[in-house]
Amino acid sequence: MRIAIAGIATESCTFSPLPTRLDDFRLTHARDPQFAQLYPFLKKYPDGEFFGTVTAKAMPGGPVEASAYAVLKAEILERLDRLRPLDGLYLDMHGAMNVSGMDDAEGEFFTAIRMTLGPDCLLSASYDLHGNVSERAMAALDIITGYRTAPHIDVLQTRERAVRLLLRCLREGIRPRKAFVKIPVGLPGEMTSTEWAPGRSIYRAIEPEVDGERVMDATIQVGYVWADEPRMTACTIAIGIDIAAISQAARRLAQRYWDHRADFRFGVEARSVDDCIRLAMQEKDQPVLISDAGDNPTAGGVGDVTYFLERALTLQPPDLVYASIPDAEAVQRCLRAGLGAAIELEIGGKLDRRHASPLPVRGRVNFIKADGENPQVVLRVDGIRIILTARRTPFHYRRQLLDLNIKPEAHRIIAVKVGYLVPELNAIARRNFLALSPGAVNQDITSLPFKRITRPCYPFDPDMKWSPRVQLI
Repeated sequence: MRIAIAGIATESCTFSPLPTRLDDFRLTHARDPQFAQLYPFLKKYPDGEFFGTVTAKAMPGGPVEASAYAVLKAEILERLDRLRPLDGLYLDMHGAMNVSGMDDAEGEFFTAIRMTLGPDCLLSASYDLHGNVSERAMAALDIITGYRTAPHIDVLQTRERAVRLLLRCLREGIRPRKAFVKIPVGLPGEMTSTEWAPGRSIYRAIEPEVDGERVMDATIQVGYVWADEPRMTACTIAIGIDIAAISQAARRLAQRYWDHRADFRFGVEARSVDDCIRLAMQEKDQPVLISDAGDNPTAGGVGDVTYFLERALTLQPPDLVYASIPDAEAVQRCLRAGLGAAIELEIGGKLDRRHASPLPVRGRVNFIKADGENPQVVLRVDGIRIILTARRTPFHYRRQLLDLNIKPEAHRIIAVKVGYLVPELNAIARRNFLALSPGAVNQDITSLPFKRITRPCYPFDPDMKWSPRVQLI
């Protein structure tokens, strides 16, 4: 069985002023060493002959420039055309890409692929559970399956499930039917994590619905709320050979999600920035981790909003590490000044001028990591260590801090531009808070200037009525 692999994966915040450009994408081809790391499970399926084309992945950000999307799409279509005939195509996606001037970029991408490969080639896609699914995407795909964990610890399992389902359908000559229910709910991932209730029990309800025969797979999509386009919504999907069974599965899962819509909560104490800093200063055990959630770059925030840092400098905690502010100009000035140098800078507020302005600081260059394409420095301002990076950089791992001579357990407060804590950070924290800070991915979603989402939608229309409507595709 001849199977190609392709994909364009990113998460696009339409409220971000920072576009995602072509050079923001990391491209992986079949001969790249990273290909085997993305798909190590392929060797388990000797009856499949797999052809890598291009898998393009970009860190979450603003809308993708139309020219960048056009280049990536054209290269993938050209490579797929050369590989014809194909029995199947696995699409490694995220599902929340927004392209400037275009709604439903994934739906447009899948439709173009279908026109290139023809009606007989089976298309299977894996999605992040924060992907927004449209009817157009459902019509073009034969199989779609999504993550079942947030934080995402089942990435490889989901990719393999998409490939395994594709191979099974090809072996057995199955063209699965698809049941699709759009749920008019838009909530941030920080509320809908599968680590606590009700997200945990809602996602655990998936497996009992899947019998492997009548219902081959089922998916719940939380969706991506910071996308102001009509397809922004949660949904459920069930695929299989029994129309009644997949309809019931999709309907039951959707009703369960809807019934709990008002029960979703932040998994940790969520407060104002000032409150988070003051409470952290009172804690005896260390470290306390604070999520600077409104400017979280892994959710599409720009990453250089300085509000949290400005408040920290005002409140003067005796020991705080701040990760991080992307500012290539400030990093270069620190590198030129050298280790130990006293320096005055204006940091941040240069990429996202909607939510911030540059913050004047006076400090000392405390550490330099100048190797690689993303030099980083630690700027010490009184009791605050500010990590400056040349590129937008999420800090998810202890090793990233150790590389900057910062042992997190040795500090009172670690403030990180994230939403919910990934498992490694959560393991470090003796206590953690979520700061309701400003930015493109502000948690106060009803205050954001939505204009194009489909209404009514909870929580924008809190008193709305709804019952599941199954679309069979």
